[in-house]
Amino acid sequence: MSEARPVVARITPYSVLLEAGKHYLWCACGRSANQPFCDGSHRGTGITPVSFEAEKKEWVWFCGCKQTDHAPLCDGSHKNLA
Repeated sequence: MSEARPVVARITPYSVLLEAGKHYLWCACGRSANQPFCDGSHRGTGITPVSFEAEKKEWVWFCGCKQTDHAPLCDGSHKNLA
């Protein structure tokens, strides 16, 4: 089975306050109803979520367009979407 393409969940990133030491699963497929986090909707797509552990309590920008080259964080790729 070939890997499906990610769905753009939204054009802008998600600002999230992380908890120190907490493990997160970032949705890479764009299909989760719990954006920007995985809810298992990727099953059958060939796309897997990205594991991310917060080292400290801080605000981060998770990619919403799913086009980032620095998953799971936003790299500004959404600026190139038409």
